[in-house]
Amino acid sequence: MDAEHDPAATSQAGLAASVTAARGTADAAPVVAGADPAVIMDGVSKRFGDDAAVQAISLTVPVGTILGVIGPSGAGKTTTIRLLTGALSPTEGTIRVLGEDPRHFHRRTRERIGYMPQQFMLYPDLTARENVDFIASLFGMLWRRRHRRTREVLQLVDLWVVRGRRASALSGGMQRRLELACALVHEPSLLFLDEPTAGIDPLLRVRIWEELHRLREAGRTLLVTTQYVSEAEECDSVALISEARLIALGTPLDLRRAALGGDIVEVETSAAFDGRRLAELPFVRGVEQHGPGQLRVVVEDAATAIPDVVEAISAGGGDVGAAREYRPSFDEVFALLVERDRTTAAPDTPEAA
Repeated sequence: MDAEHDPAATSQAGLAASVTAARGTADAAPVVAGADPAVIMDGVSKRFGDDAAVQAISLTVPVGTILGVIGPSGAGKTTTIRLLTGALSPTEGTIRVLGEDPRHFHRRTRERIGYMPQQFMLYPDLTARENVDFIASLFGMLWRRRHRRTREVLQLVDLWVVRGRRASALSGGMQRRLELACALVHEPSLLFLDEPTAGIDPLLRVRIWEELHRLREAGRTLLVTTQYVSEAEECDSVALISEARLIALGTPLDLRRAALGGDIVEVETSAAFDGRRLAELPFVRGVEQHGPGQLRVVVEDAATAIPDVVEAISAGGGDVGAAREYRPSFDEVFALLVERDRTTAAPDTPEAA
């Protein structure tokens, strides 16, 4: 089988196996101000025959940040990760990861990368502890540090109590957590995590994100794919992918404002009030009337606009009972952006016969 299409080639073990386990590895280099981006994709496409898995994606991931790649199953998230790890070659476009072409990583560059694949790719006949210890050894970690890190990461993902159980005997959720432990054990400076919280209970998901934030604060760079749209709030920036295309890229706040046209101020008045009176105000971008005394006012910045909205309603004879910023869930934001993208693309689509 061609290595490009071999799933094992993208596993954490496959990545680590290319590293010479000689005399241990150095700790990840500290972040340097003005450092080159950790990841650059420029017009990257990947086609399998007539099917486009990724279409013209361009993005940059600065050092020391978390980029969330969010989209439904089949959107192209895993293909993007495999392109970035060098398991696939792009049909078009260029990729630079830690300053190198992923298809030609130097050994020391591979040592700086951690990867958690979407599918379980570890060793079923080894115990949980043996799997983590083995991956650590492939990265050249010496026994004392390896022993400490193996315990730390297994405790992090709540697998220390089952450290002696074979991987094949673990539940699906436990296997996902074991994959994550293996990706973290050698303390890489760049982490690719493909659906790290899939099948994991909400409480443990919180703990995992706490660890990812800790890694980010330590200067490490993370690229995380997820189907849980709400996890966008955990990321510094978010890439929304739908139908193989990047439809939006920005901070969670920027994407929320892009979807809604700005910030939303939700107002309740004690009596009926006609929201159309606010439409002509210079700081108002739009008004939605949701009931006789219920308004949603679109403004540029809710924090500064709320007093002005209240004053304008009072000046118009209204009595404000409550005024607050409305923050929709990221599921709603994602749905709005996807729908807008489809609507925009619709005129270019041939009409059905």
